[in-house]
Amino acid sequence: MKKILKLFFIFYLLSIGSLKSEIVKPSSNIKPVEVIKIQLKGLMKNDTPYKDRGIEQTWEFAHPNNQRFTGPLSNFKEMIKGESYSMLLNHLGYEISEIYREDNKVLYEVIVLDINKNFFKFRWQVERFLKNGPLENCWLTTVVSQPIPLGSST
Repeated sequence: MKKILKLFFIFYLLSIGSLKSEIVKPSSNIKPVEVIKIQLKGLMKNDTPYKDRGIEQTWEFAHPNNQRFTGPLSNFKEMIKGESYSMLLNHLGYEISEIYREDNKVLYEVIVLDINKNFFKFRWQVERFLKNGPLENCWLTTVVSQPIPLGSST
């Protein structure tokens, strides 16, 4: 009996671990600010539980027009790892402030503390997808500005 319970417990722990590693998919129930939080939390731990998982999570919430412009995924990964956006990878923290809202578009200011303890500011825009299909009424990222360096925290 103890052996069965032990096996059950191990299976349970493994199943919880796999649930945590699943990519969150867009849903009309996810609020605009939550889209950015999902993306930033993924990028904060980019290589957990596997290499580039955070970038893949970010890609999942990129608007299809944005994906056409920055994709395919392999190109998007290279872009995020490049000089312009690499400070988002494995960053230490972030702050999100709403600065503009319309019915189907919200613009945020996002300040990120990178792994080297430097602050960067971004403008991060999400829009509601209005076309029919699985993404209908989902909030998706349409624009992320180039970073503006704000200095060091030290």
